[in-house]
Amino acid sequence: MTTIDLSPLWISLKVSTVATVITFFAGTAAAYGLLGYRGKWRSLLDTLFISPLVLPPTVVGFVLLQFFGSNGWGGQLLRSLNIEIIFTWYAGAIAATVVTFPLMYRTALGAFEQIDSNLLHAARTLGASEFRIFWQVSLPLALPGVLAGITLSFARGLGEFGATLMLAGNIPGETETIPLAIYAAVEAGATDQAWFWSLIILSISLVAIPVGIIARIATINLLTTAPLTPPPLHPSTSPPLHNSKLKTQNSKLTPPLQPSLTVDIQSYLASFSLQLTFDTDRHPLGILGASGAGKSLLLRCIAGIETPDHGRIVLNGRVLSDSKLGINIASRDRRIGIIFQHYALFPHLTVAQNVAFGLAPKKNSRHRIEAQLQTVELTGLGDRYPHQLSGGQQQRVALARALICDPDVLLLDEPFSALDTHLRFQMEQELIATLNTYSGITLFVTHNLEEAYRVCKNLLILEQGRAIAHADKHTIFEHPNLVSIAKLTGCKNFSRAKVNGFQQIDAIDWNCTLQVIDPPPAHFTQVAIRAHHLQFVDPDLTPALNTFPCWVAATSETPHRMTVFLKLQSAPLHASDYHLQAEVFKEKWETLKNQPLPWYVHFNPQQLILLED
Repeated sequence: MTTIDLSPLWISLKVSTVATVITFFAGTAAAYGLLGYRGKWRSLLDTLFISPLVLPPTVVGFVLLQFFGSNGWGGQLLRSLNIEIIFTWYAGAIAATVVTFPLMYRTALGAFEQIDSNLLHAARTLGASEFRIFWQVSLPLALPGVLAGITLSFARGLGEFGATLMLAGNIPGETETIPLAIYAAVEAGATDQAWFWSLIILSISLVAIPVGIIARIATINLLTTAPLTPPPLHPSTSPPLHNSKLKTQNSKLTPPLQPSLTVDIQSYLASFSLQLTFDTDRHPLGILGASGAGKSLLLRCIAGIETPDHGRIVLNGRVLSDSKLGINIASRDRRIGIIFQHYALFPHLTVAQNVAFGLAPKKNSRHRIEAQLQTVELTGLGDRYPHQLSGGQQQRVALARALICDPDVLLLDEPFSALDTHLRFQMEQELIATLNTYSGITLFVTHNLEEAYRVCKNLLILEQGRAIAHADKHTIFEHPNLVSIAKLTGCKNFSRAKVNGFQQIDAIDWNCTLQVIDPPPAHFTQVAIRAHHLQFVDPDLTPALNTFPCWVAATSETPHRMTVFLKLQSAPLHASDYHLQAEVFKEKWETLKNQPLPWYVHFNPQQLILLED
């Protein structure tokens, strides 16, 4: 029986292990560094990093030989240090490192790229350094993917042949790895030995590759599973926090008598520009606007996640950003709490660890965290993970995490959008109660006008990156001066209009003439009326002023109201042939629907809205 020399196995394991260790550190560092780099050299660096994966191994080995050879720069340097690399197992480790590096780099980069960027932004606003973010957020979340890269790199290192042969040669007992032993056995006609080593390397690879794939899938599942609306853990929802007072430790500080935030910024993107100037105080400011109006970008600029191209941001007299002075305070130093649309809770940390993330070690006491959890009705849930909580509970954790650090500004980016209607209203009431005790500045982004009206005292309305209205909510809702503002505040009935005498206008699209109270503005172009302001009247009991016959074209039902689509002056030809929408409660509809047509609708002159485009 022929004795098989097992030295190729130990050499292969040694070479592949050393290469994998080096590749882990180098590949992970390169992936994380390139993740945040958006410079002009990014594509070139990426191509350079993956080139050993696409080049023939013999070419890679030849390049390494030229570098580490006797005439190469690396070889001359090593020779001056009395170090010999060529034709040693170290050369095999170098060849395996270069060839396996792209696998580790690309796998780690893919894992890092799947991490929600809002998690990293949240960590920064909570005061974490980049080093801490890497070790406590990025690496743990990407770890399954990194482990996949390690196992795949190890398996690839075991199978490396061309580059190793070129750089290390095939010296039995010194540099002969398993692939080289297979090659030598085939050359010598020792088929049994070739099969033996082939089965050995195949067995190791069949173990390593599935482990890598499973780890990769685990990364995808961890980072893409949306833990936003799992079934509640308890039959009943937690009680509302109408009297809750989140402890923000403001009593330990001396806050300014008049908290203030001044924003005067311009930020230019490829297809969008943000140009805003406004001031606000401690009264919650609701920010309304259509999708793409710049609401979230504004919050990101204030939080330091984005840097405006021009302008300045001043908080309580402290300059956070000033393009002329070159000031741009990092997110972690701005003392700003932010709640993202999907909360950005760290999925690998418990509830208690999430809440405590922004606390300094000296202030990170279990008693303080438990007290904070008690204020948001999450007592006893500190050891659970975010995916084990309902959407409302996650929202409370995010709020507690933001406020425990005592921020000067609280930014809320559509925090209720992921909740169902009932839970949304409950959390809204809890937020109102919390803001009543919060002494800092609050900016509340939403696309729900009723939500903004209930939560905020003042409103800022954005359109295409510019402020078109900034006033208290009553003024904006009762006296919108632009068509776009009226639409954002829920008005549904508009008509082109022109002046037709003293305090009289023609509503062109409604086919009627209306008496108005106020003189039309200089650039008056349209008239509007809210759907619930239209009044159905008895013409015999109501003056003929602004009263017209109408016919029903169609109806739309909600649980409590009916929307009635009306055509004035004549019967409609089809369901889309209408002028106005009127909203009536179900109780009134029951008495109205049986009345013969035409009905009569009255426009109260005091409720007509005269608008500019």
